[in-house]
Amino acid sequence: MSRVAYVNGTYSPHGQAVVHIEDRGFQFADGVYEVWSVFDGRLADFDGHMTRLHRSLNELRIDIPMSVEALTRVLRETVRRNRVKNGIVYLQVTRGTARRDHPFPMPGTPPSVIVTAKSISPARGEAQAQKGVAVLTQPDIRWGRCDIKTVGLLPNILAKQAAREAGAYEAWFVDEMGLVTEGSSTNAWIVDEHGKLRTRDTQANILKGCTRTTLMALIKEHGVELDERPFSVDEAKRAREAFFTAAGAFVTPAVSIDGTKVGDGKPGPITLKLRQLYLDQARRDSV
Repeated sequence: MSRVAYVNGTYSPHGQAVVHIEDRGFQFADGVYEVWSVFDGRLADFDGHMTRLHRSLNELRIDIPMSVEALTRVLRETVRRNRVKNGIVYLQVTRGTARRDHPFPMPGTPPSVIVTAKSISPARGEAQAQKGVAVLTQPDIRWGRCDIKTVGLLPNILAKQAAREAGAYEAWFVDEMGLVTEGSSTNAWIVDEHGKLRTRDTQANILKGCTRTTLMALIKEHGVELDERPFSVDEAKRAREAFFTAAGAFVTPAVSIDGTKVGDGKPGPITLKLRQLYLDQARRDSV
C-alpha cells in the first residue's frame, strides 16, 4: 500500500503531497517539528511531545494551528491510513506561506501543518541494541537555541553524515570546553568509570528530550542515582557504558566513541535494563 501524507487539511498520496514554494519552512527553515514513536498503532510519550510542540511554537511566535484534540485526530488518522503498527509519526508546523521576506508575514497567515508516518521494524532496532553502535564526536556549531525543536538542522545533518562516513551511527556534539552537549538527534548518557549514571542538564542549550524525560522518571522510580552533570569526551571514552535516547532510538547502547571501545565494547547491563524499562513503559502508556 502506498503511503499517505497530511498537508494543510488534505490527505494525499505521499508522492503527490506538496507545500507551496514560498512556504517559510522551505524558504527559511521557519518551523518546528515533533516525532512520536508508534507502538501497536498508538503514540508514545504523547503529552510530552505535545507540550514541547506548544513550547517551541510559542518561543518562535508561530500560531498554534489547531486544538490538541484536532491535531490528535490528524496524527492518529495518518497512522491509521499508513497502517503503521510500529514506527513513527512526524509532524511539522511552519509559519506558513507568504511572499519571501525575512520579517514575519501578515498577522493571520495560517501555519502549514504536515504529517507523515512510516513503519519501522522493531526486530531491527532490537538487534541493533543488542549489538550496540558507534559514535563519532563533532564540534557543536549549532545556534544558541537548541532547546527549540526547529527544522533548521543543517549542523545536525553535517554531523550525522560525518558519522556515517566514518562508519558510526550517531554523532555527539562537543562544546568549546570539550564537554558533550547532545547527539545530532539524541540525548547522550554515560555510566561513568565510577559507576554513576550521568547526562547533561537541559539548561545547557540542549533539547529536553521526551524519551529522556520518561527515562528519568523511571530512573527515579527504580532508585537509580542520576547525576545531571556534563561529561567530557575523555570521560565518555573511560566510561563503563554509554548510550543515547530519542523517540526513534529509545535507549540505544554506544559501544565505541571515536573508535575507542567503551567498557568491554558490548552493551552494558544498566543500558539494557533501562532500555527494557523504557519500552515496557512506552507500550503501557501509549495512547
